[in-house]
Amino acid sequence: MIVAASYFVHESSYVDDPADIGEGTKIWHFSHVMHGSSIGKNCTIGQNVLVGPNVRIGNNVKIQNNVSIYEGVELEDEVFCGPSMVFTNVTRPRSGTPRNTPADFARTLVRRGATIGANATIVCGTTVGAYGFVGAGSVVTKNVPDFAVVYGNPARTHGYACICGLALHWAGALAHCLDCGRAYARENDHVREMP
Repeated sequence: MIVAASYFVHESSYVDDPADIGEGTKIWHFSHVMHGSSIGKNCTIGQNVLVGPNVRIGNNVKIQNNVSIYEGVELEDEVFCGPSMVFTNVTRPRSGTPRNTPADFARTLVRRGATIGANATIVCGTTVGAYGFVGAGSVVTKNVPDFAVVYGNPARTHGYACICGLALHWAGALAHCLDCGRAYARENDHVREMP
């Protein structure tokens, strides 16, 4: 067990220098955090997780076992990555053709509070919107709207969820959460929380 500053790194894991790790973060068995990466406060990095070089991870993020977060992926605060879900970062991968120009890579952004289910695949160049919910085993090939519940291959929108995670029930363009009482408005694919 290694306790450095105010975070925890299991003795079987590696953290390259320099890497910035926030207070209260826990990095569990057989994980590797590469140089130039930044992990926020109170994160949980599960077993066998790779955090690639120059990756940005916000606060209160939970990354379950067997996830690789490659360069070009950014996770905002409170993101949940389910077990064995997959990020990509190369647009046209070929083993025999090296890809090393900026045009070969595409940025992936997972916005605040989003959830990605177990074994889902997020194709590079996409954004998972704030509080979006990607179902287990889904393949995301295009942007996920804020609050959208998407699943399938390719993933499609099948509804919307509250910040607390429960499905929203709509009356026209308005909805409220039956659990926490938050209210929402919808215009086309754009959903926003109402004050």
